[in-house]
Amino acid sequence: MESYDLVVIGSGVGLNVLNTGLQLGMKCALVEDTKMGGTCLTRGCIPSKVLVHPADLIREAQHAKKVGIKFNIENIDWELIAERMWSQIDESKIMDQGLSTVPNLTVYKGVGQFVGAYEMKVKDSKNSKELGHFKAERFVIASGARSFIPPIQGIEDLNYITNENFFGDRFPKKPWNSLIIIGGGVIAAEFAHIFSAFGTEVTIVEMLPRLVVTEEPEISQFLEKNFSNYMKVLLNEKAVKAYKKKNQKVILVKNMQTGKEKEIMAEEILIAAGRRSNADLLSVENTGVETNERGWIKTNQYLETTKKNIWCIGDANGLYQFRHKANYESEICTNNIFGPEDQKRSVEYSAVPWAIFTYPQIGHVGMTQAEAIEKGYEIYVAMKNYSTVAKGFAMGFETGQEDDGFVKLIVDKSYKILGAHVIGPHAALLVQPFVYLMNSGFTCSLPEDKDKKDLPKVERICPEAGSFMPIYHSMVIHPSLNEVTGWAIGNLKPVNIKMEHHHQNNN
Repeated sequence: MESYDLVVIGSGVGLNVLNTGLQLGMKCALVEDTKMGGTCLTRGCIPSKVLVHPADLIREAQHAKKVGIKFNIENIDWELIAERMWSQIDESKIMDQGLSTVPNLTVYKGVGQFVGAYEMKVKDSKNSKELGHFKAERFVIASGARSFIPPIQGIEDLNYITNENFFGDRFPKKPWNSLIIIGGGVIAAEFAHIFSAFGTEVTIVEMLPRLVVTEEPEISQFLEKNFSNYMKVLLNEKAVKAYKKKNQKVILVKNMQTGKEKEIMAEEILIAAGRRSNADLLSVENTGVETNERGWIKTNQYLETTKKNIWCIGDANGLYQFRHKANYESEICTNNIFGPEDQKRSVEYSAVPWAIFTYPQIGHVGMTQAEAIEKGYEIYVAMKNYSTVAKGFAMGFETGQEDDGFVKLIVDKSYKILGAHVIGPHAALLVQPFVYLMNSGFTCSLPEDKDKKDLPKVERICPEAGSFMPIYHSMVIHPSLNEVTGWAIGNLKPVNIKMEHHHQNNN
């Protein structure tokens, strides 16, 4: 039986940890059952944004009439849009070729299943043929997640769409004429924006009383109101049955309050009702790795599972399923695996940011108002509409109109920022500075023998204040233009700084 120093399950963020193991000369293996690059690259945030931007341009062109400009959208070149999208997904092929030539690395292209403590078999996902059987000293589970399919009678007979097969063999040759989206979360909202902008008749079916329930109630309400101008939004409606009728796909929905049922018909059905863990596919129970009541792998503050020398990062632990959060975890995990035991780092999730790239765009970091109160904070809340500042008015936003976006801040009584929430143009850009502030954490005390008013301003500044370290330690929303500035610090080079050279004395 083959034996490895390190096995990584999942070729998304797991590659970050794998690279360090290889650099240290470890004998490594990678297990991946789909395209190389993971969810974000091949079936998630990156290709979806290639579709979101043209949809944004369509909506912005329609909004332009408010400032005196009328655009006619003469043609939507779906083939070009698709070509640009596939160019990103196809980077997976380059990764695949590169990984196949890495020394000390074995790549298993199949589904890994634990068959004992630190022991795994890999089988072909199509024919269950065994591709490998091995042991390892260390495992990192970065296996991601997959679409949750709700229990809808007859749904498996309709050949529905998920984000997995949409960015695969079910990608349409042209936008569908009509589309039912089951779900009202992040993925559902982005797909609803994309296809409604491209002319598809979209109907959202959500069993909860509001859209994007991770957000402030005011933001959910604002999004619903704006969505209703372009599509049908059915809240408190549960999809209970699916079938075909007159060459159309039909969903029978039941009102959660009245029990009344009605049919909705469309050319296609997209299910975006949440995500589920892949832990069941891995048979983690055979290792001593525990999962929670929803099937997500349990991790502690060091990203360790309940089994020694098995770690879990990214979507697989069910915490904040965003690539930038997974990147952050990979850095912590790498340190904790390969660094000294007494220098382990713990994760900190109080300033996890994200954006929902729908229209209007949503930006989020930290707690909502309800979460802050529930955790015992005494808080201030501030709200400010786009229309109340000159630039907002210049962009065509006016007080009292339904598209007038806003910022909402949650601050505790000591003025510490607990949360920031934005809905409207450039929300991802507007929320990111609050992420840096929330990560600054600097304190400074004055010299005991001097009064603040007697000190020149430059001497009153904390040495750390104004440095790039808060940016360095912050998650930057991915994919967003914030990465241009946030990642610029990685290109720092000395210009006129005299570098100290340390010479070793061998005498």
